[in-house]
Amino acid sequence: MEKNLLLQQLDGGKAADFLEKMYGKDHAKENKNRYLHVMEGFVQAFKNTDMYLFTSAGRTEISGNHTDHNHGKVLAGSINLDCVAAAAANGTDEIHIISETYNQRFTIRLDDLSPSEKMAGTIDLTKGMLMGFQEMGYRIGGFDAFITSNVISAAGVSSSASYEMLICSMINTFFNGNKVDVVTYAHVGKYAENKYWNKASGLLDQMACAVGGMITIDFKDPLKPVVEKINYDFGAQDHSLIIVQTGKGHADMKKVAAVFGKEVCADITEEEVIARVTEVKEKAGDRALLRALHFFEENKRVEKEVCALKEDRFEDFLELITESGNSSWKWLQNCYVPGSEEQGITTALALTELFLKEKGCGACRVHGGGFAGVIMAMIPNALADEYIAYIEKAMGQGSAYRMSIRPYGAVCVNDFI
Repeated sequence: MEKNLLLQQLDGGKAADFLEKMYGKDHAKENKNRYLHVMEGFVQAFKNTDMYLFTSAGRTEISGNHTDHNHGKVLAGSINLDCVAAAAANGTDEIHIISETYNQRFTIRLDDLSPSEKMAGTIDLTKGMLMGFQEMGYRIGGFDAFITSNVISAAGVSSSASYEMLICSMINTFFNGNKVDVVTYAHVGKYAENKYWNKASGLLDQMACAVGGMITIDFKDPLKPVVEKINYDFGAQDHSLIIVQTGKGHADMKKVAAVFGKEVCADITEEEVIARVTEVKEKAGDRALLRALHFFEENKRVEKEVCALKEDRFEDFLELITESGNSSWKWLQNCYVPGSEEQGITTALALTELFLKEKGCGACRVHGGGFAGVIMAMIPNALADEYIAYIEKAMGQGSAYRMSIRPYGAVCVNDFI
């Protein structure tokens, strides 16, 4: 779309509604300016005034801690932190990407999609996505893109998956007539991380970034995960979702499944494990047993949380979030690295629990994979600023981020304005 027409549409009522839904009324203007910024960056870099706008969300894991790798259940949401881009197909066999946030500018030729020896970095990840689309029978082509991102790195909100889903949206729009579904997006991102990064990732991050809103996913069949959107207005509950970086840097559940001749815990039951608990302890170890028990109980919690949201029982939902956090701390044990004196996550959780106990409200839990040092808190809006000031005294200025759930994940903005 020509720049002048796109500018007119960004000034229109449809765009205003879209921006408010995506980022909230207080942040709509600043994010509109981000779109204008990438448009200007694109024009300056590629000398082209015909472009599309794209956005791809970061994500938050609300519950289902460490369950997706064992084909379990999760509850997640797309958040108002995102990658945004201006891009256009260029009719060549080359892809030119400028990543402003990470100060990168690179070119990929479509006839050379092999990974580097290091198998790391944005170029390898992008090549992996292109190859993933090809292997799944979809078209790829050359395009130019100017990208910026405010998805926080190393904070459990999936900055890499957000980028992956942004690129997927471009390839779908430019070369595949919008026929690629978001489940395929997720598989492309997983393929890229598995094959081009040697990272044993699941599908949770990609699905949560791509779909939009609050979703529950059952990974029992990982090739065909069952995704359900939860039409729940979290914002109407007068609570803020806050993540906190603590600044600190799995015995594997699959060992338990192996005792039963299976690969993942989704293929066995809690009752079977308890019935053979002595054998499981001997063959897999105590910690693996505890982590498997967390898996079974966390799956049930996800179901209960979804039910509580559907029935508008928000206080029950918060209690279940607290249960999830306690299970991650005591059973899953991913709130600290065994043998290390550093306990940033557990310190942040303890301080947050003291705050919530005094106020008599809210919930908290470890966020994402753990170990890296991020927690999540759900705090009434009236107390959010007080909590942020309180926790940042311990964890450092700028360590707490207030977020909201947004309705759309990875999309071409032109379709909405």
